[in-house]
Amino acid sequence: MMIKKFPNNPLITPAMVKPSAPDLEVMCAFNAGATVRNGETLLLVRVAERPIPQQGYVSTAIMDPEDPTAYRTLRIRRKDPKLDFSDPRVFTYDGVLYLTSISHLRLARSRDGRHFTVDEKPAMRPELPTETYGIEDPRITFIDGWYYINYSAISLQGVTTALARTRNFAKFERLGTMFAPDNKDIALFPERIRKRYYCFHRPSMKHIGAPSMWLASSDNLLDWGHHRLILGPRPGKWDSERVGCGAQPLKTPDGWLTIYHASDEKTRYQAGAVLLDLKEPWRVLARSRRPVLSPDRPYENEGLMPGVVFHNGLADRGDGIVDLYYGAADTTVCGATMKVGEVLASLKRDR
Repeated sequence: MMIKKFPNNPLITPAMVKPSAPDLEVMCAFNAGATVRNGETLLLVRVAERPIPQQGYVSTAIMDPEDPTAYRTLRIRRKDPKLDFSDPRVFTYDGVLYLTSISHLRLARSRDGRHFTVDEKPAMRPELPTETYGIEDPRITFIDGWYYINYSAISLQGVTTALARTRNFAKFERLGTMFAPDNKDIALFPERIRKRYYCFHRPSMKHIGAPSMWLASSDNLLDWGHHRLILGPRPGKWDSERVGCGAQPLKTPDGWLTIYHASDEKTRYQAGAVLLDLKEPWRVLARSRRPVLSPDRPYENEGLMPGVVFHNGLADRGDGIVDLYYGAADTTVCGATMKVGEVLASLKRDR
C-alpha cells in the first residue's frame, strides 16, 4: 500500500496527556503538526480541555483576558431554555457561540517516530484577544533556520490564522496574524519560489461557493496576496463538501506533492493527493481520483467526531519515506508511512 498505518496507533491518547490545570480534564489530543530536529521527531499536539463535568450542566473554559495565564469557567444548566447544545463541539447560549473545549499546543517527542512522550506543560497556550477560545491545528515548516508554526486562533472575533516561530521548541515568538476571519488550513511551502514565500489557505464560504484550497504568496510571511484558487470540492465524489491542505508540500522532481484533506456531505474526512508545478504552484498537474487515507479503523470511527482522518503533520525521513501524523475521530494522534514514489506513480495513472 502507498500509505500504511502504524500498527501501534493511536500514538497519543487523551489519557497520556496531563491536564494543564487541576480543575480541567483532557478531552482530545489530536491534529498534531510535525517536524524532525536533531534526529528527534517532534509533534505539536492540539490538546482540547474542558472543566471537569458536573451533572446537569454544560461547561467550557475561556481564556481570561485580564490574565492570559488563566482560564475562566462558564457553566450553564442543561435545562436552561437559552441553551442550544445540538453539536458536541459547540453550544450557543443566549445567542452567543461557545466551544465546548479550549485548545492549546503541547510538545511530544520520539526517537523512532512511533512511541512518544508528552510534555507535562503546554508549549503554547492562548495569550492574545484573538485566542480567547483557543489555538488549534498547527503546521510546522522549517525555513532558513527557523521552525515556523502557523495555527488557527479562535475567539468571538472569528477564526484567524496566526504565525509563530522557534529555533529550539523551548521559546516561541509570535509574529502576528496571517489571514483575517474566517480562514484556516494554512501550510507554508518549505522554500521560496521566485523569491517569494507561498502558502495554502482556505477561506470560509458563507454566501456562495464551497470551502476550497487557495494559494497565496508573500515577501515577508505576514502580508499575503496574489491569491489563486487551487482545489475545490468535486460533486458526487469523496471530496464533495470541503477541501483543505494537510501539512507542508513535499518537493519532488515531478512537482510539489501535497496530501490534502476533504469531506463529503456526511462529514466523513479522508485524504487525497495532488501534484503542483514546481515553478508555478498554482498549476495542478494531477489529482488523485480516490482517497489515499480513509477512516477504516475503530479508533478512527469512535470518538468525538467519528469517521475523521485529519492530516496536518509530516516528517520527511529523507529516503523517499515520509511519516504522516493525523488526528483520528477528533480524539487521538495517529501515524502512517507514505512511500512518495508510489503516490507519484498513482497520480500519473490518474492523469
